[in-house]
Amino acid sequence: MTDTQNLTLVQAVRDGLHSELRADDDVVVMGQDVGKNGGVFRATEGLYDEFGGDRVIDTPLAESGIIGTAVGMAAMGMRPVPEIQFSGFMYPGFDQIVSHMSRFRTRSRGRFTLPMTLRAPYGGGIRAPEHHSESKEAFYAHEAGLKVVVPSTPYEAKGLLAASIRDPDPVIFLEPKLIYRAFREEVPEEPYTVPIGEAATRREGDDVAVFTYGAMTRPTLEAAETLGEEGIECEVVDLRTVSPLDREAIVEAFEKTGRAVVVHEAPKTGGLAGEITAILQEEALLYQEAPIGRVTGFDVPYPLYALEDYYLPSAARIEDGILEAVEF
Repeated sequence: MTDTQNLTLVQAVRDGLHSELRADDDVVVMGQDVGKNGGVFRATEGLYDEFGGDRVIDTPLAESGIIGTAVGMAAMGMRPVPEIQFSGFMYPGFDQIVSHMSRFRTRSRGRFTLPMTLRAPYGGGIRAPEHHSESKEAFYAHEAGLKVVVPSTPYEAKGLLAASIRDPDPVIFLEPKLIYRAFREEVPEEPYTVPIGEAATRREGDDVAVFTYGAMTRPTLEAAETLGEEGIECEVVDLRTVSPLDREAIVEAFEKTGRAVVVHEAPKTGGLAGEITAILQEEALLYQEAPIGRVTGFDVPYPLYALEDYYLPSAARIEDGILEAVEF
């Protein structure tokens, strides 16, 4: 029987980093305050003491430099895991991401892969100031050559992070900080992986398929449980990876129910809900019984404290979206 630990999501991230550092000398962790300080959310706490400053590297506050340095290290065969302190700080490094990180395999005609995993806490709900709460995963999902992973549980945070670090190609690993310490789960002590590109069905149901990921998985399940008591059975699908999307799982759930709602905290326009809707229109139109609903953030700059709870999809707003699809 496998020994487990009862971990929060951020502790599972730290455990995953520890396992991969211990297993592979080519893995290095780098970023602002990740070393001696243990990271702003303590995701790297203790790693510096165990592995030293050559493998847990404190960098200057220069996002373009952090990502660009990691690109060079990965091109030379290492497996760097750079951290950007908040996803809203990734924009100064955007050129490195789209011009170099995503294109290296293609540019070199397969001669070089780029095994690097760019970690960043993302999303809102923690009463943070400007540039600390963005949910812009669609930026990166749009870029060919990148995988984009968003865990929703401690178990999957460790397993998906290990799979990302071991992957030969670059991964953007977005950690929903709203649920960093929201709950605990049994996580195996030994290393393991969760496959990239495979969705997970969190709840079975025949009436409507609800697609979500990251921090929005919990309020979606809460809404589904409430509606279940009223006789509406929701199939809740946690995408886990937003690039590549698990098209097969998305289509299968829709064919089963004929109705769908997509939930994410990113703004509606240009969000992943539009892409999921397009997949269903292209591949399962004849199964459709109602317009596909979208319960998302709003097309405005992320608000500060007073309106933050209104901006994020709540269980009540998700329930309303599901009911609209079911009652059409």
